[in-house]
Amino acid sequence: MENRRRRLILLHLCPQVTRPLLKKLMKMDPSLLYPFSCTPLDFSTQLSIPFSRAQAVIKHVNNHNIMKKLDIYEQYFTILTCFDNQYPPQLRLIPDPPYVLYVQGDPTLFTSPLSISVIGTRNPSSYALPTMKKVLLPLIHSGFTIVSGMALGIDQFAHSLALENKGKTIAVLGSGFQHIYPKNNLYLYKKMVENHTVISEYPPDVPARRYQFPERNRLISGLTPSTFVIEARLKSGTLITVDQALEQGKDVYALPGPAGSATSEGCHKMINDGAKLVHTYQDILEDWLE
Repeated sequence: MENRRRRLILLHLCPQVTRPLLKKLMKMDPSLLYPFSCTPLDFSTQLSIPFSRAQAVIKHVNNHNIMKKLDIYEQYFTILTCFDNQYPPQLRLIPDPPYVLYVQGDPTLFTSPLSISVIGTRNPSSYALPTMKKVLLPLIHSGFTIVSGMALGIDQFAHSLALENKGKTIAVLGSGFQHIYPKNNLYLYKKMVENHTVISEYPPDVPARRYQFPERNRLISGLTPSTFVIEARLKSGTLITVDQALEQGKDVYALPGPAGSATSEGCHKMINDGAKLVHTYQDILEDWLE
């Protein structure tokens, strides 16, 4: 098991190995021995990928420097694979789970009995933050772990509320730990690593790239039974997360806002489409007490 686990991480560290390729490979060879024993031509033929890509993968997994890099990563980060018992159980149930997660902080938060994802715009209105505080504080005091993406605006405010009020919170990054993004609040990141949890499906040396943020949103919604949207425009990354939450079969809550406000249009549409309107924290808490 340990050797298979290590082989999976080494493959995951390879830039040319995507989730679809890993899925294909694990279906073909659950032991993951094949890339470590075949030729580039065989790998190219069996996996139906270009020879140059196959060559890069085979070279990578047999590179002793990459193996040393993994040894260093394991000293500084907790690495969880889909083979590990500590792997978040909720993520095993989503349509496209990550095969490897890099974790800083407390991995036991993945099994919190009460949790909710909190998402919203990077540019909240003056209405959003005080209203959000009225809803979230009672949930935090009731023991809810707050999950979000550490982005500007709603995300960072949600994490900070949990930190400042003796709650628990998990951040899901869209980059590796050596490239924390955004950089505007590294203090928040450091405090979360000390007493809470920060995770990423990207190896530590992977910088932030635009397409990775929509990818990571499925983990934000996937880690909790429900997602609470504070403010969102009609076309935004927040709505991508909502779509993924619905695909995962999760409950969606939305905070209504002032009529005519651009940052409330997304929430109003969600409510019209069936999301539960949140007037007070009890609108969320009552669903947990049923």
